[in-house]
Amino acid sequence: MPEGSSANIIRSRVVQQLGLLDQIIPASRVLNGFNMESETTKGGIILPFNVAGTMQDTKFHVIKGDMRYNALLGRSWIHSMRLVPSTLHQMMKFPTKNGMKIVYGKQHAAKEMFAVHDLAPVLTPSI
Repeated sequence: MPEGSSANIIRSRVVQQLGLLDQIIPASRVLNGFNMESETTKGGIILPFNVAGTMQDTKFHVIKGDMRYNALLGRSWIHSMRLVPSTLHQMMKFPTKNGMKIVYGKQHAAKEMFAVHDLAPVLTPSI
């Protein structure tokens, strides 16, 4: 079985914050997570996605559940962008009409996000 996500996923809270809940096309699909827990989608939405100046309309499956990221991009998006990701080098490279584009990750920012996420349950008052 291939590794990685085969679906682009976005949290419904993010779609709500964008003011685009009315653009969700209702459809139920069961997605299996890394720990084999399943999540039923609320529907799908097509959003313009900008990566380093390259725009592409991208279909996302909307989930209500919580995850560490606002959105996850799957293999289909990686392939359509002809993107080569490198977790070792924390960068991704893809062709554009103006030549190759390289986008570098921000490891420090990612670590801060995880630290905030890990502390959030501690800071949330119990009722």
